[in-house]
Amino acid sequence: MNPDNHTAECLELMQTLIEYRQAKALYHRLRKAAAVSMLGIDALIMIHYFARQCEGDILEIGSFLGGSTIAAGLGVRDSGRKKKIISVEPGGRLKDHHLASKDIFKDLKKNLARADLLDSVTLINGRSFEPATIEAVRGAATPGGIGLFIFDADDNVRRDLDCYGDRLANRSWIVIDDYFSESDKGGPTRAQVDELVAAGKLVTLGFYGWGTWIGRWLA
Repeated sequence: MNPDNHTAECLELMQTLIEYRQAKALYHRLRKAAAVSMLGIDALIMIHYFARQCEGDILEIGSFLGGSTIAAGLGVRDSGRKKKIISVEPGGRLKDHHLASKDIFKDLKKNLARADLLDSVTLINGRSFEPATIEAVRGAATPGGIGLFIFDADDNVRRDLDCYGDRLANRSWIVIDDYFSESDKGGPTRAQVDELVAAGKLVTLGFYGWGTWIGRWLA
């Protein structure tokens, strides 16, 4: 990537963030999505922007209660174009947390329905690396057809990029949470992203929210 173009894109994203913060109605909608998300509001703003701007569909690994899924869905809706959102979530329970849930997948569906987005998302209930999930994702996503990839699952983003990388378009936007994190996911995630950057597969554009990495995929 040309260094001048890279710097310009980084600055453009920072300017976009400021513009979103000043768009009060849209910012309020994304604040509501942030209430059910592990991601910070600035990361959700970027997801909305990428979903609105990207050419191609969206693949999300780890939708949890749907905050980032809602941000992507609103972005697609605001784009006025038809784009498929494929979201993978294994479900389960979460205890002792302000976002605690007895049934994550059930609450995910409720939140999407509340945002009038349930019918706009292809939900896959499973782990990203399970054969049935892989088959479902690869059946729903065409080669080179994904313009935005969102990862907020475990500490093995490289596994899923290796698995689904052929579905990602060249220069598709990538959002990876927990690049900086106090959890156990932080170290392995950061090491894998740095390795992919060094190998020329990922290009860093910035860090948003509470340690979310933003960049591009080079096919």
